[in-house]
Parts: sequence; C-alpha cells; structure tokens
Amino acid sequence: MADPDMSVTPYWELTFDADGDVDAGQRDRLLDGVGKRGVADLVVFAHGWNNDRSGATGLYSRFLAPFPPLAPHAELGYVGVLWPSMRFSDEPIPDFKPVPAVAPSRPALDKNTRHALLEVFPGRATIVEQLARLLDQRPDESASLEEFGRLVRLLVEVPPQGPQGAFTADTIAEGVPEGTPGMLRGDAVTVCADFAAALAEVETTGEMTGAAVTPPQVWDGAHELLRQATYFAMKRRAGTVGERGLGRLLGQLARTAPDVRVHLVGHSFGARLVSFALRGLPEGVRTVKSVTLLQAAFSHYAFAARLPHDTRASGVLNGQQKRIDGPLVCCHSKHDSALGTIYPLASRMAGDARTVLGLSVNSLLGAKWGALGYGGIQAVRGTRSFRLADALKAQLPTSGCVNIDAAAVVRRGGAPSGAHSDICHRELAGVVLAAGRIV
Repeated sequence: MADPDMSVTPYWELTFDADGDVDAGQRDRLLDGVGKRGVADLVVFAHGWNNDRSGATGLYSRFLAPFPPLAPHAELGYVGVLWPSMRFSDEPIPDFKPVPAVAPSRPALDKNTRHALLEVFPGRATIVEQLARLLDQRPDESASLEEFGRLVRLLVEVPPQGPQGAFTADTIAEGVPEGTPGMLRGDAVTVCADFAAALAEVETTGEMTGAAVTPPQVWDGAHELLRQATYFAMKRRAGTVGERGLGRLLGQLARTAPDVRVHLVGHSFGARLVSFALRGLPEGVRTVKSVTLLQAAFSHYAFAARLPHDTRASGVLNGQQKRIDGPLVCCHSKHDSALGTIYPLASRMAGDARTVLGLSVNSLLGAKWGALGYGGIQAVRGTRSFRLADALKAQLPTSGCVNIDAAAVVRRGGAPSGAHSDICHRELAGVVLAAGRIV
C-alpha cells in the first residue's frame, strides 16, 4: 500500500525491532504486492541516525522524488526500512558541532532527547532519568562520574543481551573481554576527561590537533560519553537488523518474486545495515543487483581481504560484495566532518588509543579508523574511482567496488544537519539508477 505522504508509488514500509524481527503484516503486504503491482526494480532504502518515522519517511520522499522522471519507463517500486535508531536533539548531529558548556540551570538532556532514549532503549526509564539528573546537577566528586559510567553501560547493555552481541566484532579491539568498547571499560573519570579535552579542541580549532584553547568541561565529556555509547549501540544494532532482518527477508522475496531486481541504498548507519544484509542472504540468492552506500558510517576497510595495519585480519564484510549481482558503490565526501573528524574517535571505543586527542583523519589512527563516507572503500583490489560528474556520464562497472567522490554536491547546502545528511540530490539518485542499470 502506498503511503499518502510519499512522492513515489508503489511504496511499502518494513519496520524492524532491535533484534531484526520484522512487522509480519508489512512483510506480507510487500511480498504479495510486488508481483501484483508489476514491479521489476525494487529500491530498498535504510536510514541512519534518526529519531522517528516522520524523519525517515521525509528523507525517503525527498531522495526518491527524482527517480520517476529520471527513469520514466522503469517499473519501479520502493521500500523504506524503519529501524530503532536515534540522534541527540540538543545539537545538529550527525554533522558534529559541539554545543557550548551547559549552564547549571539548563537540563543537559532535553525532553526530546530523553524521549528518544526511551524509544530506542525501552524499559530503561529509571536509568535515563538518573543520567539526566547527573548531567543537570554536574556534581564535583569523581564518584558521580563513575556512577554515570556505570549507568551508561546499563543503558546500552554492555555486555549485550540477545543476538546483538554477534555484531560487535568490528567495533572493538581483538581480545577485549565481553565485547566491551574501550570507552566503557575502566575509569570513567579518565574517559570523560579525555572526551572533554577532545570537545574543547574541536570547538576551538574545528579539528582534533592536540592543542585545545577552550577549557575542557568534564561533564561535557560525560555527555559525549553517553552520545558515543549510544552510537556504538546503534552501530551494533544496524548490523543485527541488516543480517538477521533485511537479509532474511530478501531471501523470502527472492522465493516469491524471483524476477524482481533489488537495489539496496543506505545512508550513514543505514549503509551498514544494507551491507550486513548481504551476509544474511540465503545461499544462492542473486536478486540484489546493486548496493549504494551514502555517507556510510563504518570502517573503510570493512570489505578488505587484509587490513593494512594487520595483515592477519580482514574486514568484517570481506568478500560480501561478491553476493551482489552488480556493483557495490560508495559515495563519499571530504566535507563530511562527522565522519572525517569525529569518526576516528571510534579508536577510543576499540581500546586502541591511550587518548582521543590528536586523532585527525590524516593521522595514523585516523587512517586506520576512517569511515567509508569520508574517503571511500579502501584496500579492496580492483576498486574503481570516479568523480561524480564522470560517473554519471560513463557506464559504471557491472561488478566489484566503486568509489564515487560526491563532494561536489554533498557539502552542506540546505541540509539542517550539515554535509553528512546532505544527500537528497538528483545526481545521487542518478548514481543509484546507474549502479542498477535502471532506465
């Protein structure tokens, strides 16, 4: 059934919970409707950081609007994936801009952020309120920061319960007990101080250079610890929903509508979701004809057979591009400061760095922990690279990995959250169509 708010039709929604279980009614309507509506090419889009359904469907409507005029003769259908993710509403994440130190009279977690935390971490209302109270009061004693760290661990389930524990391999250091990221182990006072120093550094210079001018505020660091822990949980969850949820469903679709060509599109953590869906495809399913990653918020070595800094190890999705009967296309932009400056902070999560300071994308650790959406796919033999204008003029490869420098359009524009969410462009819609050879 088409959504009356969508600019394209036929459109279906698929809602998944945190463990990858899909809404059965929505699944059945899709499986039944694709054949009845004569769909030949099905575009499946997964959002990234988000607070609610309206935000996700608004993104889908804007991004998908150019498809019918660009491919007027194609028999297109569209799916919007909805999964429980969130962003903090007190600042314009996903493009990172630190807020000034919070005045004692103003709650550090506003009403919308508290509500979002409760939506994506149900059953933890008491923990959320305790965290909010500590951020509001900002006690001086170190014991309060340790308590804050304990509450953050409880909120995001460290160690994770249920199937999500299987999706942390690329977010932690090898040998770390219980799959726990570095920022959630050990001394919370030190971690909060490190985050506070990094925030002050970025606020002063716009990047992490190692020299801060703005005095660090330790409770700002605690606020950032909560944010980063939440992002860790969302990253873990995206893998779960992709492999256990969307991948399995695409297998069902291949059985009921074997001639339908599927084109996966993901933004930010949604790019991680659709990539992990490749791991969940049943053996022999070849209906996925293209995958397009837009400002993907996970490691640029994810698809590598060997990691440059550890040749004994491979990327978490090594070889999964071979599950696609077509190309894996990664659109990236140097203007995405969320991925270029802040993403290397993930090294702290992995326990690989003694400090978060000095982690610019050009540093050794920045290169090690870089994001796909900033510099494209790395260390995969045969990867082809194009500028956006050239990609739209030429025929894209029919298989393998493809990097497209989208900095010409993904630069900030009118996107409220900056370059990271500046993806609703006719040119990027054209990339999806070109990747899938949809005309």
